[in-house]
Amino acid sequence: MPRATPAPLQLLFPPFSLPLKYKPHPISNLTSVPVRSSILCSPAVCRNSSTDSPHITTPLPPPSSIYIHLPFCRRRCHYCDFPIIALGSSSRHYDDDPRINNYIRLLLREIRATKPYSSLQLPIKTIFFGGGTPSLVPPRLIASLLDTIRTKFGEVAADVEVSMEMDPGTFDAGRLEEMVGVVGVTRISLGVQAFQDELLRECGRAHGRREVDEAIELVSSSHGPRSWSLDLISSLPRQTEEMWEESLRLAVSAGPQHVSVYDLQVEEGTKFALLYTPGEFPLPAEAQSANFYVMASETLKLAGYEHYEISSYCKPGHECRHNITYWQNEPFYGFGLGSASYINGVRFSRPRRLKQYEEFVKDLEAGNMSAKSNASIVEDKEMAMDVVMLSLRTAKGLDLKSFQRSFGESVVLSLCRAWRPHVESGHVVALDEERKAISIGKFDLELNGDCQLGRRVAFLRLSDPEGFLMSNELIAVAFGVLSP
Repeated sequence: MPRATPAPLQLLFPPFSLPLKYKPHPISNLTSVPVRSSILCSPAVCRNSSTDSPHITTPLPPPSSIYIHLPFCRRRCHYCDFPIIALGSSSRHYDDDPRINNYIRLLLREIRATKPYSSLQLPIKTIFFGGGTPSLVPPRLIASLLDTIRTKFGEVAADVEVSMEMDPGTFDAGRLEEMVGVVGVTRISLGVQAFQDELLRECGRAHGRREVDEAIELVSSSHGPRSWSLDLISSLPRQTEEMWEESLRLAVSAGPQHVSVYDLQVEEGTKFALLYTPGEFPLPAEAQSANFYVMASETLKLAGYEHYEISSYCKPGHECRHNITYWQNEPFYGFGLGSASYINGVRFSRPRRLKQYEEFVKDLEAGNMSAKSNASIVEDKEMAMDVVMLSLRTAKGLDLKSFQRSFGESVVLSLCRAWRPHVESGHVVALDEERKAISIGKFDLELNGDCQLGRRVAFLRLSDPEGFLMSNELIAVAFGVLSP
């Protein structure tokens, strides 16, 4: 499903679904994620599958999450820079479209030709179908992908989260019921983006308000999944605070268990990049974008949603488990056009163009993929920066003891000293083991060596919303320490 690149205020965060939009940052950009709920190119895009990382002496656990890119859309949205295949808007469903059938066959070949990372494969915990608009793909073909995953990677957890991005106007009650009740989709990410027809037209979306209302009614019904998310984009061209307030209010009234809120990022090569300059009318000024972010945080928290990640809100127990894999810098498999894998400290990305992707699959089947030519090893310094960046996306924040075990006490001490002014200003919050805030005085005791580092301060997180709004600057401070 098309979407904007989440980047509260164009922060540095990666897009999620990582497997697609990771740019280094990315998995992709600190706060911007086209939020795709996928990482088409997640954590920094690199190259593939089951390779060993020379600088890692102890093998990391095998992936238990899988991202699958389904690139089909009715048309390209004006903000979208993902690798997609536009099918046209002449049909509601495309069950017999040869472009879809041929791509799925190619995708199945890639999955079958991929060498599992380890014979000790963990049960698959999450599977994410991102796009594109995966709901355009017939349920029988989604089922064939899931069957192939089970055959290739073995056990799938009993409580596996199977997420799918769906757009209004691309499914009816029968299709939804088959996806959920027969195929096994457990979570839907509904790409609403806005509730105003004029904004949807401005974005080049293929649906309007009527389709939005119909889709919400369907996913909220007995045909719907256990959990569903509603996606919104702020800072759109000509979007007013009144429009944004209305979208937030209608999102809450729709009753999703999860809401993703992305700030528009104008990507090079998109139609918006040709038409608009960030910060200039009809795009909002930075101060207005910041206000949109604050409005979302206040409105959704007041409605009972937990702000568990910079762009993500959920009712208790309804976090997107797949995206948590990215934020915790855990390994994952990626399959399909433009997708990325992260396995044992190695990143691997697939081609973004279909012809090159076809050649990639042929090479994979022929055994011509070598770690040396196709993989990018994540060195310790880059790994540390990834951990900091991804951790600060979340309400949990950076686990200092874990970070110290991996990268050393001196690095943690240097980070704490660099962030001290921001702890004092309230943009960075120091927490103890019980996640209670620590005063600046006690924080200074840590820095002055009065006690062993980490005894009092267990976590550092960004305050909400003020710290999140400064995430670019605060991440830059950390990068200055980690890569001077």
